[in-house]
Amino acid sequence: MSADDGDSQVPDRLADFDRRLITLRGKQKPVFVAGSGPAVIVMSEMPGITPHVARFARWVLDAGFTVYMPHLFGDDGRPGDSNLYLVRSVAKVCISREFHLLRSHSSGPIADWLRNLAKLAHCESGGKGVGAVGMCITGNFALSLMLEPAMLAPVLSQPSLPTFPASGLHIGKEELRAVKQRLVDDDLTVLAYRFENDKFCPAGRFAEYREALGDRFVGDETLKNCDANPAAHMKNPHSVLTEHLIDEDGSKTRQKRDEVLAFLKMRLL
Repeated sequence: MSADDGDSQVPDRLADFDRRLITLRGKQKPVFVAGSGPAVIVMSEMPGITPHVARFARWVLDAGFTVYMPHLFGDDGRPGDSNLYLVRSVAKVCISREFHLLRSHSSGPIADWLRNLAKLAHCESGGKGVGAVGMCITGNFALSLMLEPAMLAPVLSQPSLPTFPASGLHIGKEELRAVKQRLVDDDLTVLAYRFENDKFCPAGRFAEYREALGDRFVGDETLKNCDANPAAHMKNPHSVLTEHLIDEDGSKTRQKRDEVLAFLKMRLL
C-alpha cells in the first residue's frame, strides 16, 4: 500500500504524475505534471511534497485542471511526520540563495523561476490562464506569480514568510504595487486562508495584505483550532488544505478546499 491509496503515513509514489525535468532561466528542477485542462501550479509546504500535498494536487486534477507541482525542497512523496525531516528541510532552504527566508519585502530568485513555469504551463495547457496555490513557506509566491500575465487565480494558504517581522510581506515593494495595479486593471482577487490562532502565519500578515491590496485581498481567518484535524502530526493548526484538513462531510476545512476549487474554476474554466 502507498499513499496513492489514501494513507498519509507511508510514502507516496506519485506514480500518476509525469516527473519532468524543466529548465527555466538556466535552472533545472523536477516538476510533477498530470491532468488536463488549464494549468494550476501547486507549490508544496514544508517539508516537501508530502502525501497530504499530493492528495490536494489530485483534488485539483479531479476538478478539471493540469497540475504542475515543482520540487522545491524535501524528499518527494515522503510523509511529513518527522520533526528531524522538517528541521533538515528548513535548514536547507535557509542556506539556499533561491529563497530569502528571513528577508522582508523580497521573494527571492525562486519567484522568477516560478513565474516562468507559469508562462510555460499556460503555453502547454492553454485555456484562459493559470492558477497557483502556495502553502506555508511558498504561500506568498502565489502572489508574486501575479507579475506573470497568464496568472489569473492566486491562492495563498497560510503564507508564512518572512519569519520576521510577523507582519512582513515576502514580496518586493515595487512588485507589490505592480500586483495591486494588475488586480485592479484586470478585476482580479487574491484568495487567502489561515487558522485564527496560527503562530506561523500571524494575523498581522493578513492585516498588512489588506492594507496593501484593499478589497482585492480576500483573506479568510474564520478557522478555529477545533476545526483542525486532531490526528495531525503538527499540533499547531496551520495547514488549511493539507495536514489539518478533515476530509469529511460538514468539516469546515473541507469547505475551504471546496472554495479554492470553485475559485479556480471560476477564473480558469
